Amino acid sequence: MKSATLARWERCLRPLLTRLPPAVAVALYSRGRRRFLERFSRELPRPSLPPAGFERTLWGLTFRAPILNAAGMFKNGEGYEVARRQGAGGWLAGSTTARPRAGNPRTPFVPYPRSGAASNWLGLPNPGHRAVAARLAALPRVPGFPIGASLAVTAEDGAGDEERLAGCVAGLELYAEAGVDFLEINESCPNTADDARGFAELRRRLTYLRDGFLARRRRRLPVIVKFSCDATADEVPPLVELLAELGYDGVNFGNTSTAYDAHRASIAAPERALFDHFRRRYGGGVSGRPLKERSLALAAAAVAELRRRPPPHEFHVIRTGGIEDAGDLRRSEEAGVALSQWYSGYFEAFARHGHGVYEELYQSGK
Repeated sequence: MKSATLARWERCLRPLLTRLPPAVAVALYSRGRRRFLERFSRELPRPSLPPAGFERTLWGLTFRAPILNAAGMFKNGEGYEVARRQGAGGWLAGSTTARPRAGNPRTPFVPYPRSGAASNWLGLPNPGHRAVAARLAALPRVPGFPIGASLAVTAEDGAGDEERLAGCVAGLELYAEAGVDFLEINESCPNTADDARGFAELRRRLTYLRDGFLARRRRRLPVIVKFSCDATADEVPPLVELLAELGYDGVNFGNTSTAYDAHRASIAAPERALFDHFRRRYGGGVSGRPLKERSLALAAAAVAELRRRPPPHEFHVIRTGGIEDAGDLRRSEEAGVALSQWYSGYFEAFARHGHGVYEELYQSGK
């Protein structure tokens, strides 16, 4: 059965499935998600191109549209042909880590369909930088469809801090050798901008990666740093200033959120028992519609800071979190955001439009 058909059926059943006992719903969706993604990423839909006029040129790269998948959708470097044929503006693999990771047990995931949201506690399952870089090296290069890779520095078993950072540098080098067009580093955000220890530690990590990779780049290869949607408005100016100072090429706001109390009110009443169960049992991150306004506000604040203090090199703002439709894409553009990435909203739209998901987005945005 085709993934689009499965997604349509699941969309009809989802309000009922999420009323099952919470532990049963989580187990069902965690298994189903893995199987669905395996099928989805192997399909070859009818090719579709964005309409003329959607192109954006950033860092010398032409993106045929200002939207692409967020990190996490294609962790293992799969799904390139799906995204290209659907009409995405580019494609992003990962996030990957220095060592292969199995992820958290049963990689828990559950959606909240009435709320346009989801929770996950996947634990970065991936085969590692080297394996995914090898896959990306073998991909065809299509004009207007840049290939990106996302990397994460994580607490690997038995690895010290310097070893983890060195592993990230090695990964950046592997992806550069594989011929990717842009790179994204998944970072956590310091608790507050005036948290001296947190900000100093962030500076130390990013300086290490700058010295180990950015300063040695042999070609124009933009490196973006992605922060959580849990950053505050006060944190944005020093974060943007730090990235520009160190020679990074962009910032992405943001990743999933752990601000459970703040988002609980955005979860529809029939889904709160499931939300509360997932929070208590796993924690994890919240994605989708509850992050919409937060991601826009943070990205807009980053654009404002760049306009106030332009860096000496090309630097762009990317928005991730709560992107669902052409209206969200339009609001990103109006705020000065260069690119948008989507994940939870993408799969909600896929359940309605199948492989015509981008075609529908562009037609609605005209």
